[in-house]
Amino acid sequence: MTRPAAPLLSVRDLRLEFATFDGVYQAIDGISFDIAPGESIGIVGETGCGKSVTAKSIMGLLPSPPARVRAGEILFDGEDLLTVGENRLREIRGNDIAMIFQDPMTYLNPVFSVGTQLVDVIMAHQRGKPKSERMTKQEARDHAVDMLRKVNLPNPERQLESYPYQLSGGMRQRVLIAMALSGRPKLLIADEPTTALDVTIQAQILDLIDELRADFGLSVLMITHDLGVVASVCDRVVVMYAGQVVENASVERLFDHPAHPYTRGLLASVPHPGRPAASLSGIPGSLPNLLDPPSGCRFLGRCSLAGDDCLTRPVPVALADRHEAACWRAMEAASAGT
Repeated sequence: MTRPAAPLLSVRDLRLEFATFDGVYQAIDGISFDIAPGESIGIVGETGCGKSVTAKSIMGLLPSPPARVRAGEILFDGEDLLTVGENRLREIRGNDIAMIFQDPMTYLNPVFSVGTQLVDVIMAHQRGKPKSERMTKQEARDHAVDMLRKVNLPNPERQLESYPYQLSGGMRQRVLIAMALSGRPKLLIADEPTTALDVTIQAQILDLIDELRADFGLSVLMITHDLGVVASVCDRVVVMYAGQVVENASVERLFDHPAHPYTRGLLASVPHPGRPAASLSGIPGSLPNLLDPPSGCRFLGRCSLAGDDCLTRPVPVALADRHEAACWRAMEAASAGT
């Protein structure tokens, strides 16, 4: 029997809060998940569940204060990113872990050309290397052209001279992907990378990420609220609700045998060619206030299956095929399927 590869990234019991004028906001409460080398994981959930906060905590991009990690570990290649220090984190960020964001225009400076910004990023990756291994400015420019070609941007030499406002949304997102991959990272974090794009361009960007994952041997952490995106490019799914992981399974297992009522609600709200529109249903209610979260199951107030036992916080139940769900009804729901 082949032993599974050691995780590239391992998040363990991470607890993170924000100090606000109204009190302490418990944004992440004890989440755990792993990403293996070459694996693609999707984190899904509605707005406010803690998906982007999780991604930014891995990258060390949350300002402290107001953010504060109360407990947990973020282990990357055996190093705890929460304790390595800012200098080491700068070396890891961009070179070993890279991130692309949902609104490319926000992260590209409108007064500098694409080439200037891309070459600056490539040169910044050289700082931690011995002088003999560093690229010259011309080599960095050649590398920039090569990266734009790899992300299928037409006429890459000419696009270096373009400014962000001269490019379409899909082209700008390709530039950001080229920037992210220019340091040859092991892990790519994609935070809602298709949100601002039309459906056709969304499909192209997802196909591109999947192709680059194979070409570069990348692990991918995809942050999204779209289960269609997860089905397209992910191997496994982590479902988050109100700062907690409520389900963790392979894509096939999750879609065929969802075990948490929240996951079942998400799937029921997705249009499907084989189902009548009348079968679509939403999830009633809204997220609990994380300034004063409930002590039991956080989905209690929105769940049609809730009982007295749900007043106690559920523990993850291990199901088949590395499938876990934090629900007192998990075994019953997983057996029932969709």
